[in-house]
Amino acid sequence: MDVLQVNNLSKIYLGKVNYTALENIDFNLKEGEFVGVMGPSGSGKTTLLNCISTIDEPSTGDVLVKGRNPYKLGEEDLSKFRRKELGFVFQDFNLIDTLTVKENIILPLVLDNITTKVIEERLDKIIMVLGIEDILSKRTFEISGGQAQRVAIARALIHNPPLILADEPTGNLDTRAAKDVMKMLTTINEGFMTSILMVTHDPYIASFCNRVIFIKDGRIYNEIHKGDNKTIFYKKILDMLSFLGGNLDDI
Repeated sequence: MDVLQVNNLSKIYLGKVNYTALENIDFNLKEGEFVGVMGPSGSGKTTLLNCISTIDEPSTGDVLVKGRNPYKLGEEDLSKFRRKELGFVFQDFNLIDTLTVKENIILPLVLDNITTKVIEERLDKIIMVLGIEDILSKRTFEISGGQAQRVAIARALIHNPPLILADEPTGNLDTRAAKDVMKMLTTINEGFMTSILMVTHDPYIASFCNRVIFIKDGRIYNEIHKGDNKTIFYKKILDMLSFLGGNLDDI
């Protein structure tokens, strides 16, 4: 089953000189798939994620999440759609400093008036998987970057969304914390059958995915699949990035 369908999507920013950020993007994301999006700086990666997440409306084409087009919903229904169908993980965590770790995680359920019993049941299940049961009462400024990203992942998962959208989720983490976060995302992907679409510039981080889509100049350039050998997959990612050109640190 396709959790996400992107059909003939284009995004044009109008101005004195019109700028085409995305052109005729087509791809599907199946249930339980973990897909990376890579490409040179300015290729349209973040614009694509923004169009899928309803942050930025496409100029043409359709985005369907479990067969529903969020851009055809009214404002109230769209807010509910975001909370129920999508989970968001960002580079800068986007946690609320005035709330505890627990309060940050359960916030989406509180907004939907979910009962305390259901909230506690979901919270217990997720914090054990992510290993953050000991920091629930702490404030966000009292925890490490790796812990903060785990909290952000827990918040993204708490309402059981079919699709998680991650934008450079390891961008602000050191190597060890980044590896831990990717292991967590892999566990969630496999254990909960949650589909994940992740933008990253890091080939090692991308090697945790099942498939990587490469974008160049607003178009899908190529895609590669992992298969059974992660080392070979990683090398293929490096080769593709080199072929695309540019400074790898800027990809």
